[in-house]
Amino acid sequence: MMNESAKIYLVGTGPGDPDLLTVKALRLLQNADVVIYDRLVSEGILQQIPAGVSKIYVGKKSGNHTLPQDEINQLLLNLADTERTIVRLKGGDPFIFGRGSEEALLLAQHDIQFEIVPGITAASACTTYAGIPLTHRGLSQGVQMITGHSQSDKPLTLDWKSLADENKTIVIYMGLTNIKFIAENLMKAGLDKNTPAAAVQNGTTFRQYCVLTTLAKLDSDCTALQAPVIFVIGKVVALAEKLDWFETDNAIESDFSDNKQSLRG
Repeated sequence: MMNESAKIYLVGTGPGDPDLLTVKALRLLQNADVVIYDRLVSEGILQQIPAGVSKIYVGKKSGNHTLPQDEINQLLLNLADTERTIVRLKGGDPFIFGRGSEEALLLAQHDIQFEIVPGITAASACTTYAGIPLTHRGLSQGVQMITGHSQSDKPLTLDWKSLADENKTIVIYMGLTNIKFIAENLMKAGLDKNTPAAAVQNGTTFRQYCVLTTLAKLDSDCTALQAPVIFVIGKVVALAEKLDWFETDNAIESDFSDNKQSLRG
């Protein structure tokens, strides 16, 4: 029987800009009793949480987990018994490389009510803020979103032949560590080494920094970047030279603004 006294909201916050929060996400934040949040939830979004609300940080990054996933799962189960309004915040969208479905399955298995609130995923928001359309007539007929991070340090295995489609845009999440390996395998699978490519760091925030380059130079041109970074590969990237609307007004606030042009491909 479903636990009627408990409900947990799994809420996507988008990639950083608090203005990209959905109305529903903001309403839940402002009415929460407890907020559990990940590393990629920005400070601007955390500032929307009223004073007095309990905030629990469970952020994870490669090699450094504040709480392992199984302990996060147990935390959710424990809080579900408190009859408080629990909001589980996730960067981007909970169901796109956010492990939101795993946590939702856990709640379902324990008959705990839950609700999923979609967020704008980085593949859409960060590329838009960098002036890169994911699709464009005559340039890209579709989008392939992949993770560049393998589970438990296992080898990264992807369908390289399928990915190396010049008529589609490739968006790579969590690929900073493996970007050289990914680029090399895409070229081996037939994708032109001169295919336009980009890396967007801290997308949609005032610290956004974008490197425009090519597939062959993607690794070497991005050695100074730090997570969070999203990579985009495809002919549509070339449109950023004309459509980059965000960095013109905001790059001056970035720590990287002085050498932005020097790192462009």
